Amino acid sequence: MAFDQALELVLGSAKPATTVKADLHDSLNCVLAEDVYADRDTPPFNKSAMDGYACRKEDLANELRIIDEIPAGSVPRKAIGPNQCARIMTGAMVPQGADLVLMKEFAEITGPDTIRCTKPSSNSNICYQAEDLLKGELIIEKGTLLKAPHIAVLASVGIDTPLVFKRPTVAVISTGSELVEPSETPQQQQIRNSNSYQLVAQLKNRGISADYLGIVRDDEQKVYNKLESATKKYDVVLISGSVSVGDYDYVPEILNRLGAKILLHGLNVKPGKHLLFAQLEDKYIFGLPGNPVSSFVQFELLVRPFLLEWMGSVRKSVNFKLPMAVDYFRKKADNLLFVPVTFTAEGSVHPIEYHGSAHIHAYTLADGILEIPLRQNEIKKGELVHVRPL
Repeated sequence: MAFDQALELVLGSAKPATTVKADLHDSLNCVLAEDVYADRDTPPFNKSAMDGYACRKEDLANELRIIDEIPAGSVPRKAIGPNQCARIMTGAMVPQGADLVLMKEFAEITGPDTIRCTKPSSNSNICYQAEDLLKGELIIEKGTLLKAPHIAVLASVGIDTPLVFKRPTVAVISTGSELVEPSETPQQQQIRNSNSYQLVAQLKNRGISADYLGIVRDDEQKVYNKLESATKKYDVVLISGSVSVGDYDYVPEILNRLGAKILLHGLNVKPGKHLLFAQLEDKYIFGLPGNPVSSFVQFELLVRPFLLEWMGSVRKSVNFKLPMAVDYFRKKADNLLFVPVTFTAEGSVHPIEYHGSAHIHAYTLADGILEIPLRQNEIKKGELVHVRPL
């Protein structure tokens, strides 16, 4: 299946999640489930942007008498009249009558209660009421993936338990008799399991915790038992390995036995050709290839967008067009190819030396993933290419 078609199929299969009230401290990377409106003007009053003296602009050429002091959090006691000023702190309410805050650095003290401006400025140094947000204004839309600035805005309008879409419960499984855990010393015929730890980290990086269910040996009944148990307990199961066409690749047949509907098995892409996607009632299974680059890339390209869709996030394009830093050539162009790249200081992309789907080290250096279209053998320096930042 072509990648674009596969992406639409995967995203179209996601069903809306239920909603929950979340503590604001735990809302990062959640998806907002309701529109949020400003409950008051922001700023709620004319606010000083500087430490200095609140005064009238027309009096700047004159000596000014200090009649009040206004710390942040207090209400001014006096209005400002001709040739008067009030000492004011950053964030404090500007008193009536004042239309400018003279910076402290530009005020010369001429007496016990008098100052003179040494450097007139056209800037008012005032943050005016409602210049950022007006009471009742829509400030964050439903479907927004919450990042740190959104958390600050929610706090500023008094929402400490926002309504968000539920995060999915996710299980991660690795298959393969050749695998051992990182803590073990591999024998000659063995390799350490890296995929599961990579996938758990990718999920955590997106605000989703996952349960790692361990390594399952290449035994059909053991794989069956593990998948049957996982699909009963979790919303999404990510299983690495055993999805290709070898004699020990049991996952497709097991999913059929479990009653799952395999919606996708095989992509015209590299890496990740043998990716599998299935649905069992309201549960979803991604069968990711065993090579670490394949699982890493297909998580970013398909699994992560699916999880965001499942969580109710509004779809946004994550591809950018940037110029190629060097000429690029590949011998075969019979698939859509994804290649790790770095971003240069000049705003172009430079391919990283990359040896194939087992070469995960290349991605430790990568800033993004370059997309090279089907039937395109070469890219000239300066040509615009599609890049997905990591």
